[in-house]
Amino acid sequence: MKSSFALLTMAGLSLGTSALAQTRDTMSIGVSIEPPGLDPTRSPSEAIGTITYNNVFEGLTRLDRDGHVQPLLARAWTVSDEGRVYHFTLQENVHFHDGTPLTCENVRFSLLRAGATSSTNPDRTFFTNIADVSCPDTTHADITLKKAHGSFTYELTWNDASILSPSSADKNASHPIGTGPFLFQAWQRGDHVTLFRNPDYWGKAPELKAVTFRFMPDPLAASNALLAGELDAYPSFPAPEILGRFAGNPNLKVVRGTFPFKAILALNNARRPFNDLRVRQALAYAIDRKALIQAGADGDGTVLQSHMAPNDPDYAALPDRYPYNPERARELLKEAGIKPGTQLTLSYPPITYARDTSEIVAAYLEQVGLIVTLQPLEWPSWLGRVFGQGSFDMTVIAHTEPHDIGIYDRDNIYFHYKNPQFHELFEQYEASDNAEDRHRLSVALQDRLAQDEPNVFLYSRPRDTVLNRRISGLWIDQQIAACPMADVTWQP
Repeated sequence: MKSSFALLTMAGLSLGTSALAQTRDTMSIGVSIEPPGLDPTRSPSEAIGTITYNNVFEGLTRLDRDGHVQPLLARAWTVSDEGRVYHFTLQENVHFHDGTPLTCENVRFSLLRAGATSSTNPDRTFFTNIADVSCPDTTHADITLKKAHGSFTYELTWNDASILSPSSADKNASHPIGTGPFLFQAWQRGDHVTLFRNPDYWGKAPELKAVTFRFMPDPLAASNALLAGELDAYPSFPAPEILGRFAGNPNLKVVRGTFPFKAILALNNARRPFNDLRVRQALAYAIDRKALIQAGADGDGTVLQSHMAPNDPDYAALPDRYPYNPERARELLKEAGIKPGTQLTLSYPPITYARDTSEIVAAYLEQVGLIVTLQPLEWPSWLGRVFGQGSFDMTVIAHTEPHDIGIYDRDNIYFHYKNPQFHELFEQYEASDNAEDRHRLSVALQDRLAQDEPNVFLYSRPRDTVLNRRISGLWIDQQIAACPMADVTWQP
């Protein structure tokens, strides 16, 4: 197995991007952001999951294209009556790309590592609820939780729950080794990542021999590449205003889908003046979110009232507590003792929607007397300073993780929200496995956030994918930050 991996690696070095684009057993996919690394257990960057989710790395469970939990490295499981012990039966004859066999010890290593004190896993809090992982034998794993957690198998589908091998885990950021249908081939910084078909994959072999993910943040350049046939598809195309360029094209089509996109103006609740509810409410009143959608999402989107996207089964269409009302915003700021001319900093990462939204938000806030300094940050700086350290005033970011309202119950979340009532509701939610009770409590969680407005919930928007008309199997509705390629094919 190691020898076939080495042969593929050497053979792939002679294949440039143009050669990949010309053959029909390969595919070139456009993405808007280059990832800071390729290890999803170290960074929350959506770009990592886009490239590696169920391509290079796999978890015990997975989300299918309809958002349902399915078996993956675990082919079956049972749960104890009290909801604390999960008995997983692993797939047999699974190997990592370097030939290391998958065993229960890999599961134990991966999950306990993710929850360790030294872990930088984006969802470390989730893993700290794991009390122990025991191994009755190599193909069975018993996971004991400290307390029942109804979302456990769902959250095991996330990128950062990937199962790793101890022998390669520390090198995954630059040379990822997983169990998935594709092998990491090469990363040309600033240009692309190439994956090759895994000839020893334990499941159904992918149709494609190779996939290249090309980093193309400039929408105009990306559209030119699509029109020229240099790109075969661009999921989540970042500029809806130029989609008209593809109208009537015989080779390309634009397909509209959904994804859990939740754009927010995140506020540092631990820092004045954002620790005052009146100030947070004032910011919400000051921003015309319908106009934001018109300007930034080509008029198509949904004004958010809480941290849940409309494609989530538990989404609640709450009443608009903060319709655009700059006069009310000024009144609340005055009540809170915020004087006209107060200076704030709005940081944002290098993404088109974040930049455009930040510029518009700054203009609205200046209309109610606040002076906003825009601070563009490169991804490593944003991830380290804002998300990692929580050192910021305001930032515009879209959370694209599915059903992630639980982040508001975390002690180390970057916007520093803490509310005992929310915590109690969330504890009840995760302690229940009854679908009706969980839905009711989920709506209550959304409503609690809408009242507290820890962040200004801005908008959700649809997902536009531009692709060659002959491509079949590409995800149109995105349930998680991912672009799984194992089932993608070219049609005659």
